Amino acid sequence: MKKRPGLSSMLAIYRRELLSYLTTPTAYVFVAVFLFAIGLFTFQVGGFFDARRADLSAFFSFHPWIFMVFLPAVAMKLWAEETRSGAIELLLTLPAPTWSLVVGKFLAAWTIAFAALCLTLPLLITVNVLGSPDNAAIITAYIGSVLMAGAYLAIGSVMSALTPAQVVAFVLAVLVSFLLTALGLPLVSDFFSSFVGGGVAETIGRFSILHHFDAAQRGVVEVRSIFYFGSLIALCMGFTMLVIDARRGGSR
Repeated sequence: MKKRPGLSSMLAIYRRELLSYLTTPTAYVFVAVFLFAIGLFTFQVGGFFDARRADLSAFFSFHPWIFMVFLPAVAMKLWAEETRSGAIELLLTLPAPTWSLVVGKFLAAWTIAFAALCLTLPLLITVNVLGSPDNAAIITAYIGSVLMAGAYLAIGSVMSALTPAQVVAFVLAVLVSFLLTALGLPLVSDFFSSFVGGGVAETIGRFSILHHFDAAQRGVVEVRSIFYFGSLIALCMGFTMLVIDARRGGSR
């Protein structure tokens, strides 16, 4: 059975982009710095051993804030680098649907993030040596972390498509990511409550990445949280496709 042209194009772009990450220092620097940062926050700031609990709450609690900075750095090159180098002109002339280009690039970046998370699995072994943790809850938190990583990368993809400057794409992605994360903070919720009331403030808080990741961090699988992350990724992918389609039309 022949592969559909769109799927074949997506896989080709995925392999191309993944190879680009692996043949340049970008992926290795990201993984190394990410592991160092998450280790520093988990053990030094979070007091992993001082807590004397066999769980990874100190580990997962820092994921939104670390992802918010590190993942836009991974995503900023997705389209901005293509535009800067002029390679986007060739890419857009390929007989491939726009969605296959956008999704292929996104999945390559998501694979790098997934690989970085997999390298933290020794922590799971550590807590099992130290005690008897709820491994189902930890795996649920890992799944939530993977979905959250996809959301931050999707935001970065949009910003990278909007500007040829990687630094600008990075700053915009961090700003949008911070806003979507901070909506779930009690301080922000209290601020909105003083103006629009508690009900509206609570509704606004439900649009926060932090709000939905907290459920996964507690080991709770919520359909609405899966829907939230899936919708956010799909929405950002859709915006990216619109931007790339506009460029594609202009290049013809």
